[in-house]
Amino acid sequence: MLLVLVVVGFLAVGSTRDAGPRTPDERLEDISSRLACPICDGESVFESRNSDSEAIRTEIKAQIAQSNLSDTQIITYISDRYGARVLLVPKASGIDALVWALPVAALVCAVIGLIFAFRRWRLAADTVPDDADRALVAAAMADDARADRGDDREDHDEAGA
Repeated sequence: MLLVLVVVGFLAVGSTRDAGPRTPDERLEDISSRLACPICDGESVFESRNSDSEAIRTEIKAQIAQSNLSDTQIITYISDRYGARVLLVPKASGIDALVWALPVAALVCAVIGLIFAFRRWRLAADTVPDDADRALVAAAMADDARADRGDDREDHDEAGA
């Protein structure tokens, strides 16, 4: 058990650690893959060979070369300049946060609703027979037995006549 915890801990730390300083080309690739081509549908700036995407890549490259800005700051600069439509991943703040929050809230509400519905159905279903149920079944079986004996007598009476 301890070994599993140690391995999980190492994996968690290893997956979240930064691999060290990145080259400008790696940063350009990462940033341009997070931005959408303003003209193409469904393509990132990294994938697109459109002239607008080339201009955005050139701008990103210039921002990386001349400033000490983080990737997030460069993405914010590009989105301010070209509009929010160039963001492939919506921001996690403001109204854009609804894109992240609404599906989660809907899922939680659906699960809670199902839990209440199943609990109510389980309580409503009375499947344990009591003495009244047993008496009702016994009476129905006795009626069936009498009816069967009565039908047999009628069959014998008709056959004898």
